[in-house]
Amino acid sequence: MVAPLPLSIFLIAHNEADRIGATLAALRDLTDDLIVVDSGSTDGTRELAASFGARVIRRDWPGYGPQKRFAEEQCRHVWMLNLDADEVVPPELAAEIRRLFEAGEPPHPAYAIGIAEVFPGETRPHRLAYTLWPVRLYRRDRGRYSPSPVHDRVDLDAGATVGRLRAVIHHFSVRSLGDQLDKLNRYSDQQADDLAARGVEIPTWRLFVELPGNFLKAYFGRRHCVRGAYGFLTAMNYAISRHLRVAKHYERRIGAGNPRPPGRRGGR
Repeated sequence: MVAPLPLSIFLIAHNEADRIGATLAALRDLTDDLIVVDSGSTDGTRELAASFGARVIRRDWPGYGPQKRFAEEQCRHVWMLNLDADEVVPPELAAEIRRLFEAGEPPHPAYAIGIAEVFPGETRPHRLAYTLWPVRLYRRDRGRYSPSPVHDRVDLDAGATVGRLRAVIHHFSVRSLGDQLDKLNRYSDQQADDLAARGVEIPTWRLFVELPGNFLKAYFGRRHCVRGAYGFLTAMNYAISRHLRVAKHYERRIGAGNPRPPGRRGGR
């Protein structure tokens, strides 16, 4: 058996029993400190995570940043890796992370790791898939997740250098078009709340350009076009969600609409 790395791995989850098993199975040989913070799953997520050896902690959903900061505080090691419950570390990335620690302390205090979407019907990302490069592997004494409830990022100390790994995380983000739109709709509520809390006012003219502009951003800029008809549909969902963010912000600004029920966990 391969020895685990001096690395804590943490995830946040809510009703992810259909996806989190693949995520946890890919991590078992990398760590002896696997943490899942669950915000009230009812589908067996907590039991499944425990069966993979994870420490499962129940905590109500306070927003992305606060939940991930809480998860950071549960980690035993200085080095931490964050994943979402619909992300899988492929063997080539696991091997690269292991090589990083072979010579002792890695040369940088933080590492950006590519995240590439895997669409329904695919087993791995399309070779032209759009890839995000956030910091996901980092020292807890050099960076923490932002406390923002909607902005999912690691804030690093001034002067902290960032390396980049070559292999990418496989992101199985789309269960179905309906589920994706439902998740994006919930997230747009949180975004509108965040804009109000920060006193940000988006100009009204954005209502008229947000949907077409973001469709073009997703379809061409984020290369959904390489996925054919399904890529067209997911680009439309993305554009609708960005429009809803601005529309709900405008509605609240003018005092229209009914108060929404208490929020639950949103989606990325």
